[in-house]
Amino acid sequence: MTERQIRLFGDPVLRSRTDLIPDPGDPRVRALVEDLVDTVEAPGRAGLAATQIGVGLRAFSVNIDGDISYVINPVLEVSGEPELVDEGCLSVPGFYFPRLRHPWARVTGVDVDGNEVVLEGDGLMAQALQHETDHLDGKLYIEGLEPETKREAMRAIRQADWFSA
Repeated sequence: MTERQIRLFGDPVLRSRTDLIPDPGDPRVRALVEDLVDTVEAPGRAGLAATQIGVGLRAFSVNIDGDISYVINPVLEVSGEPELVDEGCLSVPGFYFPRLRHPWARVTGVDVDGNEVVLEGDGLMAQALQHETDHLDGKLYIEGLEPETKREAMRAIRQADWFSA
């Protein structure tokens, strides 16, 4: 389909919890998945949630080392002691801040044909699965920052060229 415009911090859709997709085979869901895949394949993109392109449905795509996949209605599992990792977000462009993430994660869901999908891993994959699932729950990664880091992040974001209150 097409590469879609990314919604930026401040857009209310980013704070909205998404709805389950009752019929993954619906042509509109197939089109959404194609857009998620087309949009995440640009260089430097590790993941993209439907909310980031303005759609309030539970689906996301990931691009880990050029391996692109997607999941509909993901359910997240994590394990391991959370570790500080530098994290950024397409909806908060140009910034990276340290935040706690579990070192391993798995999501289970379905594809557009209703087949089970399991995505799992450590490192960037674990981080992306947690980050994108947070988006589907209406949470931005900056909400998980330590208080002082969050204050600094918010100060920097408010001064960004792309930010509009």
